[in-house]
Amino acid sequence: MKKYKITVNGKTYEVEVEEIGAQNFIPTQTANAPTSPEVTQQPKPQPQPKQKNSGTVGKQKITSPMPGTIMSINKKPGGKIQKGDVIMILEAMKMENEIIAPEDGVITSIDTSEGASVNTGDILATFE
Repeated sequence: MKKYKITVNGKTYEVEVEEIGAQNFIPTQTANAPTSPEVTQQPKPQPQPKQKNSGTVGKQKITSPMPGTIMSINKKPGGKIQKGDVIMILEAMKMENEIIAPEDGVITSIDTSEGASVNTGDILATFE
């Protein structure tokens, strides 16, 4: 076991580190080590598997791949789309990016408007 002094945001912590194998891992906390948000690691969320449309009906969302401004919307709610159709144009970093339909379906809603600013992950449209 080795002892280290670690300074985080001006606070000094004394920690003990022991190298162990993955199969022997048992989380412990020493009595003299304070817990703080800077030291405590939160578990990372596991990504959810993407659902593919395998003949089942369900709403699917089209999200913004990057921050930008919606320049034009080419489809309307109720309109049929085919895989590869351009649904709208997103301007980002002085470039026009086509937001295309990932699958065949029918647009159920357009969740943005022309001139709107969007962030990465914002819902742009929903289709079935």
